[in-house]
Amino acid sequence: MSIRKKTVSRNKSPRAADPHAKREAENYANPLPSREFILQTMTEQGVPVTVEQLYALVGIKTEEREIFNRRLGAMERDGQIIRNRKGALCIAEKLHLIAGTVQGHADGFGFLIPDDKDKLGGVDLFLSPREMAQVMHGDRVMVRQAGVDRKGRPEAKIVEVLERRSTRLVGRIIRGNGFSIVAAEDKRVNQDILIPYHLDMKAKDGQVVMVELTDQPSPHAKPMGKVIEILGNYADPGMEIEIALRKHQLPYEFSPEAVRQAESYPRLVQASDWKGRIDLRELPLITIDGETARDFDDAVYCEPQGKGWRLVVAIADVSFYVKPGDALDKDAYERGNSVYFPRRVIPMLPEALSNGLCSLNPDVERLCMVCDMQVDALGNVKRYQFHPSVMRSKARMTYTKVYDMLTNPEGDAAKEYNWLMPHVQHLYSLYLVMVKAREKRGAIEFDSSETMMVFNDSGKIERIEAMSRNEAHRLIEECMLAANVCASDFLKGHEHPALYRIHEGPTPEKLEALRTFMGEFGFGVGGGDSPHAKDYGKLLAQFKGRPDEMLLQTVLLRSMQQAVYSPDNIGHFGLAYESYTHFTSPIRRYPDLLIHRAIKAVLNGGKYKAGDWQELGRHCSITERRADDATRDVQAWLKCYYMQDKIGEVFDGTVAGVTSFGLFVALDGIYVEGLLHVTELGNDYFNFDKARHEMAGERTGVRYRLGDRLRVKVSRVDLETSKIDFVLAAPGSESEKEAPLAPEKPVKPRTVKTTSRNKADTAKPAAKTIARKPRAASAGKTGKKSKVKATGSPAGKSTSRTSNRGTRTK
Repeated sequence: MSIRKKTVSRNKSPRAADPHAKREAENYANPLPSREFILQTMTEQGVPVTVEQLYALVGIKTEEREIFNRRLGAMERDGQIIRNRKGALCIAEKLHLIAGTVQGHADGFGFLIPDDKDKLGGVDLFLSPREMAQVMHGDRVMVRQAGVDRKGRPEAKIVEVLERRSTRLVGRIIRGNGFSIVAAEDKRVNQDILIPYHLDMKAKDGQVVMVELTDQPSPHAKPMGKVIEILGNYADPGMEIEIALRKHQLPYEFSPEAVRQAESYPRLVQASDWKGRIDLRELPLITIDGETARDFDDAVYCEPQGKGWRLVVAIADVSFYVKPGDALDKDAYERGNSVYFPRRVIPMLPEALSNGLCSLNPDVERLCMVCDMQVDALGNVKRYQFHPSVMRSKARMTYTKVYDMLTNPEGDAAKEYNWLMPHVQHLYSLYLVMVKAREKRGAIEFDSSETMMVFNDSGKIERIEAMSRNEAHRLIEECMLAANVCASDFLKGHEHPALYRIHEGPTPEKLEALRTFMGEFGFGVGGGDSPHAKDYGKLLAQFKGRPDEMLLQTVLLRSMQQAVYSPDNIGHFGLAYESYTHFTSPIRRYPDLLIHRAIKAVLNGGKYKAGDWQELGRHCSITERRADDATRDVQAWLKCYYMQDKIGEVFDGTVAGVTSFGLFVALDGIYVEGLLHVTELGNDYFNFDKARHEMAGERTGVRYRLGDRLRVKVSRVDLETSKIDFVLAAPGSESEKEAPLAPEKPVKPRTVKTTSRNKADTAKPAAKTIARKPRAASAGKTGKKSKVKATGSPAGKSTSRTSNRGTRTK
């Protein structure tokens, strides 16, 4: 094979021709040829090249080979290159191969989610059960498109497995003759794992175990493994969290190195650490958080200044203790964020830092990064500056206490903190004008409901209650938004790489569906092909007070995309910001820690070389979604546990989701959802209209639509699958009044707030998640319309998963 050598000056390395050399040098201490240059070089050859030949072509020195091989490995995993049978490297695109991730389905088939969604017009490729037999959910593979299946879906054949991502699984063990079988808790893993008896740790039948795969699946053999941990019985208290941690591969134990590093720090800030910092210990900064919060990222202070205000937002200086590449940093990166379950938190940093040295606890010195802002009378930030400081929080306040002080100036809270009243009133006055600025900007303001689970001392859930956000929550939210915007503006102005929190507007397809739906109610969506947040805001204002307000708001919310982290700043649609990032929660979000490091680098006249910012954004977005999925699983199980003694009871509810296989109904007063399967709707053929969010009976003309009110009876609760099923209640059935579980002996209730997402973009993330309006789930890949006959309810037909459907977030 003839290799075409690049023509370069005798004194120059071949990589001098790399058009992205400057970017690589800025991002890495030891820069390598860029991926683009590697692909360009391989393309110029026109034939497969060996790794050794590539070394010469791009000028790799002997001491660089190990790290260069890692880059090639990453390019293989990302599907950019592939090795042929002789081990030579080829460009995957030229072989018409498509790289992506396998998404399994409980019924045995699966889909290939392409890395490049635009390549196939956003379409996923169907993988038959035969193809799925050789892979597992989450594996990365290379496929070749192979026509369409019987339903007209584009189908693919697996060419190569790029990366095995399922190496450990959690599931229930079933003992057999000679072998045990483990059925994975993740139903997208549709293959049982075979366990030889001598490798099952003598686990009892039905116990929950952790399995390590010893043999991956192949076209001719099932996967095999060994039990490495026995977690216990399925109904043990807290087992739902143990399962979720392992199912979603959440890191839950810190490395010994990270623990040692955290414990090596003194418990108190040392005076020697104050060097180069502005002393704000006398400034009456306070923290305002929820009653159960233990890690305090932020403190605030406000005072009148001229016709406006001075707003000081102090954020824990985590970057002083967690340095790039150290043990704490590696663990924090792997976690990406803290995860808040009911009754348990999986922190991003060890508690010695998260609840101790970094937390802005009252009456102790703490290191912080400060955003000091001047806000005009209209609520706009006119000037700001960042600087490292040392502070001493004057009070640990809660939202409840601050709200009491604002609404009842003569009450107990106001008397207890009378010295603080002027500062709280200044914050509130500033908040009022910032809200007006928010409205003028056009930021979208959805009404959202929060829930909390109340547990008894035995750890059993007693009831689920609604919570409302008050002005104290919103006050802190506006302060955090202001600081985040300043951080984004600062890095953008200094042309420093950053991770922005981006939120794109609706896709053309979703926008078209939204216009169709709103048109039926007499509403139009302004803004043409690129609506602004203001156009959404105008619609929300028109919905106000209508009986179907929640229906219209839900459809509007579902038309939006999900916010992600990216170095490419395209703005934040929902908040109506041209530039936005996360700065205010470095104790519990890794992107915030990166932003702190970048700001410090600029203040010191340098640049923070974080590496591949694109990959950092992708990773942090994935860990955020992983945490959301895990918390939803736990909440779904707990809600099933709560409902298991309510079989046969009748409840009123609202249709919260319409799918091809039935209606998801949210019950009044107890904040639980379940599935009313299409087979329970009557003896008729029902047409599912995705755009209209409805099911219509062909013969009877009966229609079920998002937002409809129904009376249903609980027919089935399955703890193992976290499913709740309903049937339509007989005419005349009376709705049961909700009653808490009656404990065997008197126990003191304990309250835990729960949510289905982080308040990632509208405020600092709290030790709770906000219950969002669910979006309709889909059974496999369905079209806009489908026809289903409802003739009865076959046993085991349920497909619901309570609170297990993600929604679009700000």
